[in-house]
Amino acid sequence: MKRQIALALLCLPALSGADWKPADGPLTTPWTSLVSADRPLPEYPRPQMARKDWINLNGLWDFAIRPQQDSAVSRYDGRILVPFPVESALSGVRQPLSPDQRLWYRRNFTAPSLKGKRLLLHFGAVDWRAEVWVNGKAAGKHEGGYDPFTFDITDALKPKGPDEIVVAVWDPTDSGPQPRGKQVLNPNGIWYTAVSGIWQTVWLEPVPEHSISDLSMIPDLDGRKLRLTVHSGSPGEFTAIVRLAGKTAGRVSGKLNQELAVPLSDLKPWSPDSPTLYDLDVSLPSGDRVTSYFGMRKIEVREDAAGFNRLFLNGRPLFMIGPLDQGWWPDGLYTAPTDAALRSDIETLKKLGFNMCRKHVKVEPARYYYWCDKLGFLLWQDLPSAMPKGHGSVRRGSADDVQFTPAEDAIFRRELEALVRNLANVTSVVAWVPFNEGWGQHDTNDILKWVKALDGSRLVNGPSGWQDRGYGDMMDMHQYPGPAMFPAMPLRASVLGEFGGLGLPIEDHLWWNKRNWGYRTFEDRAKLQAGYDDLMQKLEPLVKQGLAAAVYTQTTDVEGEVNGLMTYDRKIVKFDAAKLADWHHRLIAEGQ
Repeated sequence: MKRQIALALLCLPALSGADWKPADGPLTTPWTSLVSADRPLPEYPRPQMARKDWINLNGLWDFAIRPQQDSAVSRYDGRILVPFPVESALSGVRQPLSPDQRLWYRRNFTAPSLKGKRLLLHFGAVDWRAEVWVNGKAAGKHEGGYDPFTFDITDALKPKGPDEIVVAVWDPTDSGPQPRGKQVLNPNGIWYTAVSGIWQTVWLEPVPEHSISDLSMIPDLDGRKLRLTVHSGSPGEFTAIVRLAGKTAGRVSGKLNQELAVPLSDLKPWSPDSPTLYDLDVSLPSGDRVTSYFGMRKIEVREDAAGFNRLFLNGRPLFMIGPLDQGWWPDGLYTAPTDAALRSDIETLKKLGFNMCRKHVKVEPARYYYWCDKLGFLLWQDLPSAMPKGHGSVRRGSADDVQFTPAEDAIFRRELEALVRNLANVTSVVAWVPFNEGWGQHDTNDILKWVKALDGSRLVNGPSGWQDRGYGDMMDMHQYPGPAMFPAMPLRASVLGEFGGLGLPIEDHLWWNKRNWGYRTFEDRAKLQAGYDDLMQKLEPLVKQGLAAAVYTQTTDVEGEVNGLMTYDRKIVKFDAAKLADWHHRLIAEGQ
């Protein structure tokens, strides 16, 4: 089977996008007009476990919004562009979904000739509860708005096509206890438009009966090796070959589902300044083959020569500075319009001299993390915040943890574990942030220690802001506009997890004309730049006093927030890029 099959299936006449257009919205981006209804987000969606043969199911699907209790749909309302959430302009719909409704999807496809193979149906992410049927047969159900899931649909296929997929989605948004980040039904202030339904790529993949289900890759920089586990649903053997710049750098054969060491003959560490990646090729005797990649890096908290605990990357202290990054788009909300748009945000931040960002209460598609790995950009990854029922969207400043019921806590832990598991191979992720401020903070130290047990190769931030409980690799202050820091301390690094928030509304680049705000708002770009310069002047002595990292709020404006380095539509960088890069490079040098 060739890639051409996948491309042909994207152009089925019944789903032609000739008459499709985005719904009207307040803002577009430079990539909005590049979105094609026939081929939205055509790139292979999972770079760290890629197969040659696959079929992209992104495109126009039938959709309907019905009462939650309805068990089927007899008539659909129109067409929606997958994978853009129903509330977004790029979906072509831009309609809200209430907690008493369900969103239904339907499309037909023609399965490839399998000849003894199995056919997998993959979803990158669906917010929140998804039920899937193929030709009227239940394929499976999944709860979780941020993690990928897969169903084997082979036994539901017809002897002759076309075959039908139906998906029903229920999303309680902020009326439920599930992790949801900044989504609310009534957007205001720091809370944004709800996101519901399919919001990452959907695709089909034929695989042999005996196939690879997952890879686990843990870099051991000191040992000059990769710790590799090839997962499969059945026992057997595999062969793995590592290449660097096309030359073999390691090779191993062994048993599936058991960790093996792959010694590397040529060791080149990964860093923001030198983002070296190794290629990995894994194959089974059955003929299944996946390609992947990894980087060799080590992150830890250690004392520097002056006795301050700092963040060490590959054995050297590295001051980390970057923005709080919400990951929202005015045209696609949770979903960037194109792969180039995802990449552009990272490239812009690197041009501004940043070496990291804190991905704030949102999880991105796998290709975002690929670009961070490829371009050299460090990430602190938040879990999207959750709140139990009856507590609203935020709880700040309380000395007490929020009380979760056992059922609510089970949802929280399931999605937190899925986050750690699904991003475990991402080189650029160097820290987990389970709690932001008091947003759903509960059983704090037990959960932080549990995350450390799940992944001992990365840092675990104590609650980012507000009530610290004494555990975590970092003690994290939030101070607006700041900057400020906790005094340097034994065992933990002092970091500034949020500061700044300098706002400037720019006419014709605003989500709405009223209710725009920043933690401090300026009248023009010159005054805004002066305000930023003042923050940097105050930040420099803190670095000398042991501050290990600083996170500025934020990458872009988002809806009513106008405190972005860029406007929400990404058309204007509000600051002098060269001056910001100079400031940030000075601070990084000071931290070394």
